Amino acid sequence: MRTLQQTAALVLFFAACQMPPPASHAPHASPFGVTADGHAVQVVELSVGRGGRARLSEYGASLTELWMPDRDGNLADVVLGFDDLAGYESADNPYFGCTTGRVCNRVREARFLLNGRQYRVTQNHGRHHLHGGDHGLTRVVWSLSQWGRNDDGSAYAEFRYLSADGDEGYPGNLELSVTYTLTTDHVLRIDYRAQTDQPTPVNLTHHSYFNLGGGGTVLDHSLQIEADRYTPTDAELIPTGELSAVEGTALDFRTATRIDARLEEMNQTAALGYDHNFVIRRGGGLARMATLQHAPSGRRLDLWSTDLGLQVYSGNYLDDLPGKRGAIYPRNGGLCLEDQHFPDSVNQPAFPSVILQSGVTYAKTTEYRFSTE
Repeated sequence: MRTLQQTAALVLFFAACQMPPPASHAPHASPFGVTADGHAVQVVELSVGRGGRARLSEYGASLTELWMPDRDGNLADVVLGFDDLAGYESADNPYFGCTTGRVCNRVREARFLLNGRQYRVTQNHGRHHLHGGDHGLTRVVWSLSQWGRNDDGSAYAEFRYLSADGDEGYPGNLELSVTYTLTTDHVLRIDYRAQTDQPTPVNLTHHSYFNLGGGGTVLDHSLQIEADRYTPTDAELIPTGELSAVEGTALDFRTATRIDARLEEMNQTAALGYDHNFVIRRGGGLARMATLQHAPSGRRLDLWSTDLGLQVYSGNYLDDLPGKRGAIYPRNGGLCLEDQHFPDSVNQPAFPSVILQSGVTYAKTTEYRFSTE
């Protein structure tokens, strides 16, 4: 027979199994600073135990930290960024961890034709338009509308923003929400939603620079991409409209290949490394796009998305950039995996459309699934 003490202990044990995680794991928001034009900015921390932890900023609805364990349980921050708001506001910020749009990537000559009318958007990349313009969705303050914990133990934070009619030259009032969810099995999910009151291009992505080693370069990482084709570009990295086979090129990542295996060849191109859009082989719905692995730590990242293309950027213009906790980010210090529709789709009739109609909801899901080997 159980003693009274044993019975009490069992009652406490089963009660604990029904209790929420300790308060220390509860999502919480705190001040991150004040922008140069006087807007207060918050960060929210999501923690689910077992090592997974993320910090998110209202400035650009950005991921500023993402801590994941290696095969031995040691934690490292696997995304590049800055310690403070001033870093994200600075001209040196290469889109660290932000939500990018209204139209990510490039728009030829910063213009497009829609319903018989030509629209001119901000020229911020030579004569072209890049990642939404001077401010876009990146250099603005979103609203942290809600955060908390789901019944399954995952933690979430939702950000909202209204991009007004005429913002960076785009038509229509665009209402956006971006929800980050961190799960107990080390998945960071991003759910995008947008609605407009008149037709407008929308092509959103996430722009973290990943380094699964937590430092150094990504040259010792291996990458596999579910793509047989890519979109060739001209000397200014604008798509030509063609779809070409990756076979026989330095863009063939159909099997896992180290980043540095053919990088020297890519360094001689106009991109000065990898900065290319891949046409994902898919059957519809949420599908795996790519796998990034770091053998020394055992960390693995599988990217799943409902989108059609993947821009891979090898941090070609990182040049000893001061980052978090005294780190200096070298060239190739991080790898961007930007799920998206194809670049310059607004000017390429053969590419899938990025035009969002009024009365229709733009919806997209991205999952960064972390594991160890």
